Amino acid sequence: MSISVIRSRILSQVISTPNINNQTVRNFAAMVKAKVYKFEKQFQGVPKETDLKLVEEELPPIKDGEFLCEAVFLSVDPYMRAYAPRLSLGTTMIGLQVAKILESKNPKFPVGKHVVGDFGWRTHTVSNGNNTFDHIIKKIDHYVFSDFGKLPLSYGVGILGMPGNTAYFGFLEVCKPKAGETVVVSGAAGAVGSIVGQIAKIKGCKVIGIAGSDEKGKWLTEELNFDHFINYKTQNVFKTLKQVAPKGVDCYFDNVGGEISSMILNNMNLYGRISVSGAVSGYNDTSVPKASIVQNPMVFQQLKMEGFVVYRWSDRWSEGIEQNRKWIEEGKLKAQETVTVGFENMFKAFTEMLDGKNTGKAVVKV
Repeated sequence: MSISVIRSRILSQVISTPNINNQTVRNFAAMVKAKVYKFEKQFQGVPKETDLKLVEEELPPIKDGEFLCEAVFLSVDPYMRAYAPRLSLGTTMIGLQVAKILESKNPKFPVGKHVVGDFGWRTHTVSNGNNTFDHIIKKIDHYVFSDFGKLPLSYGVGILGMPGNTAYFGFLEVCKPKAGETVVVSGAAGAVGSIVGQIAKIKGCKVIGIAGSDEKGKWLTEELNFDHFINYKTQNVFKTLKQVAPKGVDCYFDNVGGEISSMILNNMNLYGRISVSGAVSGYNDTSVPKASIVQNPMVFQQLKMEGFVVYRWSDRWSEGIEQNRKWIEEGKLKAQETVTVGFENMFKAFTEMLDGKNTGKAVVKV
């Protein structure tokens, strides 16, 4: 067991001791050390483990308005690779986590509660509650994770957090689906795509998921109630899509970009809508990715394509979480997680997620 973990556990005991002196708590907190992954070298193609450096940082005592928290679950997501070029060398690797508040001088963040925050790849953090990476990506400030009863805490960085809201707002607000329409989701077995497909079914749509293994396809069709699945590694997406969607596609939720998306656009109906959440197929490219011309279907089918960043709806953040929670409780929405144990395995979980080895949300349990 690491020294930092031992110290944090002792700190938790110190905090819970009756009549404990605040100065004693602060003095002990000053001894807490955090393990941190620093961004040492810009990724060139597929990220390499040597691009990051694991270091230890001693944390200062908290000041008025601050709190000390310890990571419980950390998220690994495709956007981390996309935003990496914006990171300055030597900074903490970007990322969300669910953390437990160990000490606080901020009434909005009480001791013992769990907070969702963009603290990055680190085990312990001193924060004032503001977005850590605001200069990189506009996010919402850290917030205390609501009590969702028996649902896992990890959902705070998954279906009841950023990925869940990405699916909820990105699909419903951009695609505006109607009952009876045909919806295609790429990256369908991932954290966002799997939720989009289920929401589409809730809204009465026919849903076709695209992913990279028959095992994932079985999960999509048998567990999540997708109508069809296309394995892009073994099937011709263009031809298969014509077979399973003979009347064309009305809505496309795009997580991957590239040639797959070009094929789907060429199968879309008049006034079709495309919601662009990401383009993971090109994140590791060292040059500007090339794809087939999409202007022809865009013009002749009068398609609407719109990209988005989920924090556009930050003023409605709780709406998405509460609706997804309600659907979970009603049995209409299911979540699956690929959990990697151990902070030291962050990089492994990150690269495996980029390689599509996860089903559902990829998280790291500290």
